Amino acid sequence: MPELPDILVYIESLTPRVQGQVLERVRLGSPFVLRTVDPPLAAVAGQRVTALQRIGKRIVLALEDDLFLVFHLMIAGRFHWKPAGVAIPRRVGLAACDFATGTLLLTEVSQKKRAALHCVAGRSSLAQFDRGGVEPLESDETGFRAALVRENHTLKRALTDPRLFSGIGNAYSDEILHRARLSPFKLSQSLSVEETGRLYRSAREVLLEWIERLRVETGSGFPEKVTTFRPEMAVHGRYRQPCPVCATPVQRVVYAENESNYCPVCQTEGRLLADRALSRLLKGDWPRTAVQLEEQLGDPQLGHEQRGHPPGAKKCPPAPPLGS
Repeated sequence: MPELPDILVYIESLTPRVQGQVLERVRLGSPFVLRTVDPPLAAVAGQRVTALQRIGKRIVLALEDDLFLVFHLMIAGRFHWKPAGVAIPRRVGLAACDFATGTLLLTEVSQKKRAALHCVAGRSSLAQFDRGGVEPLESDETGFRAALVRENHTLKRALTDPRLFSGIGNAYSDEILHRARLSPFKLSQSLSVEETGRLYRSAREVLLEWIERLRVETGSGFPEKVTTFRPEMAVHGRYRQPCPVCATPVQRVVYAENESNYCPVCQTEGRLLADRALSRLLKGDWPRTAVQLEEQLGDPQLGHEQRGHPPGAKKCPPAPPLGS
């Protein structure tokens, strides 16, 4: 699922292409992608784009006449910038927004069509899409801690809960927790002040580093290769590959559609997390799917330790000062 850095770079790439341009029409490749009926989608035709913004993991195109198109890419949805009037591809094509300068194409390479488009009227209507989480790059440490301890969840769940933190998902939560050297399954209300500060600074560092990395990678082009699995990541998607800090093989815990990647030396004092106690914790703390989490939050879109040291494990070196 595209997360805060990916969404931000999408918006930065789209702004010079569509802001101030007239949206000629919106074509649907799949009628199921449109989740609203009032106002009708035809109402946006001929309206000029006045701004773009992010609400959590959603991208909003603000149009004249106080109209808004709200896109939620979910797991496999992606944007593409194509020549004006390009045909919507079969099977994966969901929608196309046509401008004189080009076409914004929405695709989803998945049999489970979860990406969504809402057409709404009035800025107040955008409130239904705001889950209420704090912005990790705008919050101070006090606000970050207040959100973290509002409920007692595993850190992995807390960071990815949009009611608590905005824009963080599976990939960057793994990277943040590795940078902070904290177990994904440590409970949020058990953190010390020092650990909370470490997590706060790690979240800012990881997100800012990846925003800059994606900006450089995209340049003046369009981000056509948005993925949550990147070789430069420390632990996410790197199961059994060496941790970049201590070279211990990265481990993972999979529960239903959720996955957490971690270094047992850097984050869990050498323990491999796979016992019944953890299974019970996950069952009570994590929804079985991302869709279930959205449903629990009343998302209008959906409406409807095996313990011990691993072979070759070594003592983790002292953590360098964050930001060094």
